[in-house]
Amino acid sequence: MTNTATQPHQRELFGHPIGLYVLFFTEMWERFSYYGMRAILVLYLVAKTSDGNAGLGWTNGEALALYGWYTMLVYVASIPGGWLADKFFGQKKSVLYGGILLVAGHSILAIEEMWAFYTGLGLIIAGVGLLKPNISTMVGGLYQQGDIRRDKGFTIFYIGINVGAFLSSLIVGYVGEVHGWHYGFGLAGIGMALGLIQYILGQKYLENVGNYLGASENKEEKELMNKPLTKVEKDRIIVLFISFLLVIVFWGAFEQAGGLMNIYAKEKTNRLLMGWEVPASWFQSLNAMFIIFLGTSVAAYWANRKLKGKVSTSLFKMIVGLIIMGTGFFFMTAAASQYESTGASAMYWLVLAYLFHTVGELCISPVALSYITKLAPVKYASLMMGVYFAMTGFGNKLAGLLGESAESLGEYTIFTGIAVFCVAFGFLVMLFRKKLEILTHGAEDNEREMH
Repeated sequence: MTNTATQPHQRELFGHPIGLYVLFFTEMWERFSYYGMRAILVLYLVAKTSDGNAGLGWTNGEALALYGWYTMLVYVASIPGGWLADKFFGQKKSVLYGGILLVAGHSILAIEEMWAFYTGLGLIIAGVGLLKPNISTMVGGLYQQGDIRRDKGFTIFYIGINVGAFLSSLIVGYVGEVHGWHYGFGLAGIGMALGLIQYILGQKYLENVGNYLGASENKEEKELMNKPLTKVEKDRIIVLFISFLLVIVFWGAFEQAGGLMNIYAKEKTNRLLMGWEVPASWFQSLNAMFIIFLGTSVAAYWANRKLKGKVSTSLFKMIVGLIIMGTGFFFMTAAASQYESTGASAMYWLVLAYLFHTVGELCISPVALSYITKLAPVKYASLMMGVYFAMTGFGNKLAGLLGESAESLGEYTIFTGIAVFCVAFGFLVMLFRKKLEILTHGAEDNEREMH
C-alpha cells in the first residue's frame, strides 16, 4: 500500500481522484460476473435434469450446501490474496492477476461438463481472493489520512459494485433461466473480460497507489515494513476483530438472498405481474437497485449527523445497519405466514425485505471497508482487508447452514429466528460501543475536508 500520508495530489473528477472511477468500473464488471453467476447457481443446481433447460437435479439442501461452501471460500481466499499482495505482488498486480483468473473461471463454466463446473468454481475462488481485498484497499490508498472524502469515496465505489450486481441479476438471470444456464455463465465471463481491459487501460491514474512496499525506494515506506506494531496499532486491530463479529452475523442473515430467499421466490411466491411471470432471479436485482438509488442518500444522512455533532462513528453505523437489516426479516416472517394460510405469498414481502436489507447494508458494508483502511496498520493493510472478506465468507457459510435447516425447521422459524437474533445482537454490541471506540485512539477524530 502506498503510504497515504505522503500521497501526492491527483487529478480529480467530481471531487474525487480519477483512479477511483478506474477501480469503480473494474469492480463493477467483477461484481457483474460474480452476482450474475450467483443469481443462477442455486437455480441451475436444483433444476431437474429432464427440464427443457436442464440443470443438475440436486435437492434444495444439497444446492444450498454447495452454495454455502462456494460463497465462503470465495471470500476466505481473500486472506491469502491479501497476504500475497502485502508480501510479494503489491495490490495493483494482485488485482490484475485476479482478473485474469476470473475471466478463465467464468469462461470454463460455459462448458457443459462436471470437470469444467468444478474447475471454473475453483478459478473464480482464487480470482476473487486476489482481486477483492486489494482493490478495496487501493480505494483507501487514493485518500490522505484524515480526508473526510474517504467514506464518500467508498460509497461511490460501492454503488459501482451494485450497478454490476443489478445489471447481472437481470441480464445473466434472464439469459440463464430462459436461454440456457451455460449461456448465462459465459455472459458473466464476457463482463469480467471488459472489466480487466478497462483496468489495464486505466493504469496511468493508479501510479501512486497499490504498489509493492518492499520494492519502494522511499526510506519511510521501507521502514514501515520492518517496524513492530505499536500498542495503538494493536488496540485498533482488537477493535477491528470485534467489529468483524457484526460482519459475520450480518452476512449470515443477508446472504439468504442468493440461497433460501432465492428458492422461496421461485417456489412459494406468486410472481405473476399483469399475467407475466417475473423470473425468480430478478428479485436478486432489488438489493442492487435500492443501493444505486439510496446509496448517496444514506451517506448524506450520516454526513449531516456528523456535522450536527450527533453520534456517527463507524461502529455506531455498523450496529444500526445490523438492526435495520434484521428487522427486514420480519417481512419474510409475514410472507411465510401468508404462504401457510393461502398457499402463496405476495411479491411485496420480498420487496420490503430487500429494502430493509439494503438500508442496513449501506450502513455496514461500505463503512466497514473504509473503517479498515483507517485502523489497519499500513504493512498489514491488504491482509486485514482479506480477514474482513473472510469474515464475510464465514457469514456466507452460516447463511448456507441456516438455509439448509429450513428443510426441517421451516421458513417461518428460520426467518423469525434470524430477525430476533440480529436485532438483539445489535443492541448488545451497542452497550459496549463507547468502550470499544476508546481503543481506536482517535482514528476518526481528525477527519476534515481536504482537497
